Amino acid sequence: MSTTSRQPAAAPHPHIGMWVTADGRIRQELLPNGRYEEERDGRKRAYTGRYTVDGDHIDYFDDLGFTATGDVRDEILYHEHLVLHRER
Repeated sequence: MSTTSRQPAAAPHPHIGMWVTADGRIRQELLPNGRYEEERDGRKRAYTGRYTVDGDHIDYFDDLGFTATGDVRDEILYHEHLVLHRER
C-alpha cells in the first residue's frame, strides 16, 4: 500500500529550476532549498517565499503572507492565472 505525503521542497523533486511565461515578463525560480524567487517585468525578487511539493502540486507561501498554488501538467506550470514553461 502506498501513501502520498507532502514532500518538503528541499527534498529532490523534478520541478526545481526556472519557469517563464511565454512573453518572458514573469520568471519564477524554484530553488532546491525550498524557496522561490519571482521576477516581474525585470524587477528581480518581486515576490519571494517558500514552497512545498506534493507530487505535481505546489503550495506557495509568500514572504508577505499570501498563499498561492500551482500544478505541473505536461511540463507546464499552471500557477494561479499564469502559464509558465520550463527554461532550458
